[in-house]
Amino acid sequence: MDTPIIIEDYNANWILKFEEEKSILKSIMKDKAIAIEHIGSTSVKGLGAKEIIDIMVGVQHLKDVEEFIEPLKDVGYEHIISHAQFPNRRFFRKGLWRAGTHHLHAYKYGSKEWTSNLLFRDYLRTHPLVFQEYQQLKRDLAEKHHFDRVAYTEAKAPFITDIIRKAKNDKNHL
Repeated sequence: MDTPIIIEDYNANWILKFEEEKSILKSIMKDKAIAIEHIGSTSVKGLGAKEIIDIMVGVQHLKDVEEFIEPLKDVGYEHIISHAQFPNRRFFRKGLWRAGTHHLHAYKYGSKEWTSNLLFRDYLRTHPLVFQEYQQLKRDLAEKHHFDRVAYTEAKAPFITDIIRKAKNDKNHL
């Protein structure tokens, strides 16, 4: 049976956990990691989240990630073969299936996917009403889809897509 979806209250330790992992990742990937960013709900101060630290690594070429599969495995990351719906991402999980502690997303630095993740995170950080809306949506969906992570994630998607569109539009009008 799957574990329930639980939205924890914000925990300031999430930033510390990210910084610890960032240091480990830098030591492994060195200059192949152009940038390492904390993304997802744990990266937004005050936002409740599933207790999973989402980390995004930007690389010049996705094929470069292949050389890090074994070194990442040595520090607890399992390479999850890319799903068909995410051809431009390489994904690793630290921790057990459905009980992971860290998700590592590798994208081509500056790609649409890279930029969209940053736009969404930064929009939540700077728009308190949208932040509150998203917080409530996550709690409502976690209650509604208590054991169905796929349905929970799919139900959040339209909101996320809309915010990314708004963030792009705002950026284009600066």
